[in-house]
Amino acid sequence: MVVTYEKKGNIAVFTLNRPEARNAISHEVSSELEKHLEEFESDDDAWVAILAANGSVFSAGADLKSVSSGKRIETEKGGFAGLVRYPRTKPLIAAVDGPALAGGLEIVLACDLVVASTAATFGIPEVKRSLIAGAGGLFRLPASIARNVAMELALTGDPITAERAFQLGLVNTLCQPGSVIENATELAGRIVVNAPIAVRESRKVVLETHGCSDDDGWDITKEHFRVVLKTEDFNEGPLAFVEKRDPVWKGR
Repeated sequence: MVVTYEKKGNIAVFTLNRPEARNAISHEVSSELEKHLEEFESDDDAWVAILAANGSVFSAGADLKSVSSGKRIETEKGGFAGLVRYPRTKPLIAAVDGPALAGGLEIVLACDLVVASTAATFGIPEVKRSLIAGAGGLFRLPASIARNVAMELALTGDPITAERAFQLGLVNTLCQPGSVIENATELAGRIVVNAPIAVRESRKVVLETHGCSDDDGWDITKEHFRVVLKTEDFNEGPLAFVEKRDPVWKGR
């Protein structure tokens, strides 16, 4: 398998598993990752996922051998890697323990949160090969870090270190090499203690209100709050507080 999938409690873990090819994205990788995303999204007991990679490189981007052979490396639903355009509803954490370059960075940008070790680097070097970052990097990067810094990465093609990515706000947690899964699991654990539907609706509001006016922000917030109001967990939260116990979320 070029992508593995496992679940530990309410946390799922996807792992890119082509270390010999620097986890480059082939037709098979895109197909398998999308299949696992479908499984994750349809599993009511899977609330948060982590995307990691085996080997010393998170992902070097597109598999040019696969491209040159005429195979599509994008899927119809998810696009590049079966992920960058996939209509997810649940949080996804990138666990980066090596270079994430070109499409590798675009995979990271498609995630909601990023845990990276000091061994990680981030870049979109496509211009060095007379290409452009066509899997979301050119609009998601300036939405994640300062526009001028994103422009620097896009026009020079030069990568930045994990330390600089952390300072710029691209990385949530910076850790030592070899500990990204542990740190990503800790971050996921801080999410799964919360009501899963409230988490998903909060995620939607953050994404949908980016760059919008306050008036639109109020409308969007109200729309998603109505969804939370209708859940069983909405009653469980206050009840658990009054009874001085941990809430038992049902995700419905």
